[in-house]
Amino acid sequence: MINAVNFLSQLFAVALTVLAIRVAGFGVFDNVIVSGLAVWLGVMAALLIKPADVLSSRWKIGVVVGFALAFAWVMWDWVSLMLAQEQFLVTMSFAQHSAAWTGIVLLGLLTWRRFGPPIAIVGLLCAIYVLAPEGLGGAGQHWTRVAENLWFTSDGVFGRPVEVVSRTVLIFIVFGSVLQVSGAGDVLLKIAFAATGRLPGGPAHSAVIGSSMFGMLNGAAVANVVSTGVVTIPIIKRVGFTPRFAGAVEAAASTGGQIMPPVMGVVAFLMADMTNIPYLTIVAAATIPALLYYGSLFAVVTIEARRQGVGAIPAHEREKLTRQDWLRSLVFWIPLAVLVALMAQGRSPQHAGFYATIIATILALILFPAFRSPVKLWEALVDAGRTSAMIMVVVAAIGFVIGVVNMTGTGLIFAEAILAASGSSLIVSLLMVMGACIVLGMGVPTGAAYLIIAVILGPALQKLGLPMLAAHFFIVYFAVLSAVTPPVALAAFAAAPIAGAGPMETGFEAVRLSLAGFIIPFVFCYHPDILLVVEGFSVGGLIWTLIAYAIATWCFASGIAGHDRDRLSLPERVLRLIAGAVALAPDLVFALPATLIAAAVIARHAWRAPRKMAEAVQPPASKI
Repeated sequence: MINAVNFLSQLFAVALTVLAIRVAGFGVFDNVIVSGLAVWLGVMAALLIKPADVLSSRWKIGVVVGFALAFAWVMWDWVSLMLAQEQFLVTMSFAQHSAAWTGIVLLGLLTWRRFGPPIAIVGLLCAIYVLAPEGLGGAGQHWTRVAENLWFTSDGVFGRPVEVVSRTVLIFIVFGSVLQVSGAGDVLLKIAFAATGRLPGGPAHSAVIGSSMFGMLNGAAVANVVSTGVVTIPIIKRVGFTPRFAGAVEAAASTGGQIMPPVMGVVAFLMADMTNIPYLTIVAAATIPALLYYGSLFAVVTIEARRQGVGAIPAHEREKLTRQDWLRSLVFWIPLAVLVALMAQGRSPQHAGFYATIIATILALILFPAFRSPVKLWEALVDAGRTSAMIMVVVAAIGFVIGVVNMTGTGLIFAEAILAASGSSLIVSLLMVMGACIVLGMGVPTGAAYLIIAVILGPALQKLGLPMLAAHFFIVYFAVLSAVTPPVALAAFAAAPIAGAGPMETGFEAVRLSLAGFIIPFVFCYHPDILLVVEGFSVGGLIWTLIAYAIATWCFASGIAGHDRDRLSLPERVLRLIAGAVALAPDLVFALPATLIAAAVIARHAWRAPRKMAEAVQPPASKI
């Protein structure tokens, strides 16, 4: 029985994968049918994804069967009415209003089941708010009007998030699954280990490289931790790092993959739709900040390796790359080059993703003999479909939240409240939005977190006079970083058991390692030149920002760790932290002296540390 349910789940997943490939390669044959199929197949695959859990009792079997039948009826009713609306005016009945709310409730229950309470609670609060009388602080909307606006239109459950994901994002999930299942992912990790083997703390550096490449494709920090962490974390521990640090490195690196161009998980596509800014513009703007984030991770790992006395991997234990490894790595590099080239020519992201996926599949079949097995091909289709199913469920649920916000004007209310509380102070407003982003994003997949936060808090940032690009990147970064921020640090909690460390201590360590990610969004706002494509961009401003940021980051990393080339005294740690913070100030009157002081402190330490070490190992003079 378990095998039968598992096979049924696989069929729904594969059907969703095939739909994604069909739409990306040959276009949308019908908007209503594509959206309906994507949501229905996603819900059915997600519902049956754990057959042992479904069959654990007769009661659960009955609930799942009832759920499946009810949602099938709701979707049939939705498709029928939406197609009818295209031809003539339709008057909705009580049964159709009831079907709409049935669908909303079922989506909420499945979201709770698969993603935990956070998203479901947000949806429940939105439902209470939109239905509650105005005298009780609600929006006072009638339940039938809510059903018509948020179910039977394109501004609710089946709104833009569902359209963007089903048309554009899912093909990149398929691309990532082909790379993972074929074995190309293992080759990339091997290359990363070989490239960093000579560095102190090499395996931790390799985790940073490998996870950045995987994370930009799958858009899921937890999935990235689980897939790459089982390889990287044990090796990081073996060379001498603490379990807490090993788990935190993987969590921080995996989380940052979602801000790494050119794919950036699913966030870039959602941002392009929300802002009407071209996808390539977003990718260009994201490049330098992403490199700064991972450069900062490298710096933190280097300092930690010095502090814990972890050296390079012995020469005889380092990965040796063969000609076959380089040849197999083309399964990643060639499709990625095709993807970028096609989009540079003006092709749509989904069309470019389709060709990249086809080329990756052909190369994988040629270069990885094991992938030629029908079992492996099926596994790739199932893996892509199940990941896609979870995304479809959550974006449909988020569509309801976005619909309520748009219907009631809640975003403008939040914007006014933040401006009133901050007294229109930019830094205070940014700190308040940062806190709200982290709280709203906790326990929520990054794409869903970005959508919620952008709708609710985006207007507040734009009212502060920030460029739209900077405002949305600010939101994206903190939506991403909520995955490593306690008390609900999903990426860190996923890494902790692999590392054999405590979840909370791993979470706090991941926050320390990801410190650059908490700084960069403020740099967007005060030094927007690092986004490259903003109005008023100047090369001089970019160069100054990069210099100040690099020095400030080293000051923060070493000051917090209390170590650089050797141990730092308390006064020097404090001086580094203060100088680093002031170096990022927008006013050069303060920033320039602070940067010079910070650089002098770092240079003085670098000059004195070797002499102190030499004096420490010099034998005492013999007495005559």
